[in-house]
Amino acid sequence: MKVILEHFSPHTPLPPPWKTFITGDGALQAAGNTLRFVNTNTSAKRYTDAQIDDYQGLKRRNFHWQPPLQMTVRARFSHPAGELSGTAGFGFWNDPFMMTGLRRPALPRAIWFFYSSPPSNIKLDLHTPGPGWKATTLDAVRWPFFLLLPTAPLAVPLMNIHSVYHTFWPIGQRAINVSEALLTGQMTEWHTYQIDWQKKTARFSVDGETLLDCQTAPRGPLGFVMWLDNQYMEVTPWGRFKYGLLDAPGQQWLEVEKLEIANQRAGGRKQGRR
Repeated sequence: MKVILEHFSPHTPLPPPWKTFITGDGALQAAGNTLRFVNTNTSAKRYTDAQIDDYQGLKRRNFHWQPPLQMTVRARFSHPAGELSGTAGFGFWNDPFMMTGLRRPALPRAIWFFYSSPPSNIKLDLHTPGPGWKATTLDAVRWPFFLLLPTAPLAVPLMNIHSVYHTFWPIGQRAINVSEALLTGQMTEWHTYQIDWQKKTARFSVDGETLLDCQTAPRGPLGFVMWLDNQYMEVTPWGRFKYGLLDAPGQQWLEVEKLEIANQRAGGRKQGRR
């Protein structure tokens, strides 16, 4: 079993495998035995991000994480949902948009806790709001999605019809392996977030209470990421695609006390600081 355990004691730099990605008005700040991902006075004129990950410089086939594994994070935020500006979260994805390396663009895969503020509207689950603090699985790199692609020129405009959307979007949702659940607890309070990622299933829990139990687990390998930035994105079945940056006066942060990842498929090594 490979175990990565961080309690973020105030030492720099972060030990392997972590790498930082800091741009714009982003910063990482040690605060006692926690690490804060800070954005200060962000401007829509430039991208701001405070991030750690373990995949910079790697090809996607060499990303570290495969199921079965369990991730545990203890964290809180400076602002509640709707007031925190931009996107934030932690979990696993395939970095499809070349944000940290010269890889080919790819369709997204992810299993993570993901936050987005208005005007973001990533509306991929029929019954879950587009913005908000959510548990999410997504895997668009699947043959059902590729089979549906030729129908997109006709299907996307029809999704603007309410009855058509509610009848047929579940087919598209299954094709991209999306499951979501909205988190209702206060983001500003300390919570323990957990993902149990298996080959066929995924379970998300908060403070030991199951929030989402689904059969839409993505395939690996994926990389771990934890971040806070000032972007927004709109992606909807009815053809709305938009990206931009947000102003956010003052300081916003994600504070993390503990990060643990345990993967039973990996070799026997242990990393991290206590």
